[in-house]
Amino acid sequence: MKYQLKINGQTRTIEAPEDMPLLWALRDGLELKGTKFGCGIAQCGACTVLIDGVARRSCVTPVSSVGKSAITTIEGLSPDATHPLQKAWEELDVPQCGYCQAGQIMSAAALLSKTPNPTDADIDTAMGGNLCRCATYLRIRRAIHRAAELGKTTASSATGSGR
Repeated sequence: MKYQLKINGQTRTIEAPEDMPLLWALRDGLELKGTKFGCGIAQCGACTVLIDGVARRSCVTPVSSVGKSAITTIEGLSPDATHPLQKAWEELDVPQCGYCQAGQIMSAAALLSKTPNPTDADIDTAMGGNLCRCATYLRIRRAIHRAAELGKTTASSATGSGR
């Protein structure tokens, strides 16, 4: 079947079986390689994307279930890598191997969109389903706090109230 998917602000067409996981539609069909395959059973979080702003595991989300929802992948979070999370990740040298980091960042983006000033408990709850074999969890938490600070700076600069 043919599907028209709204991905990163653009409508893209893909021909795929209805049970194809969104992950493979993104990676193999649309050449968006930032979303990673980890476990294939929605347990590790490496394949996390945002669907209508909600963190979802693309490895178990059939392409046929997406409909007209807006999908955001790591490539669409910020084309020029200026999203506060991307800046914080770089500033604090979060990744070691980096494999899980796209999924970590997408889960963190969903958290910050709903909770712009998260507590450690908020972060632990939101990020609990994302595994990092390098165990950079403390750096990830610090980076989410830093991104929240950067987001406030960006918001106040945009409104002119950051004086």
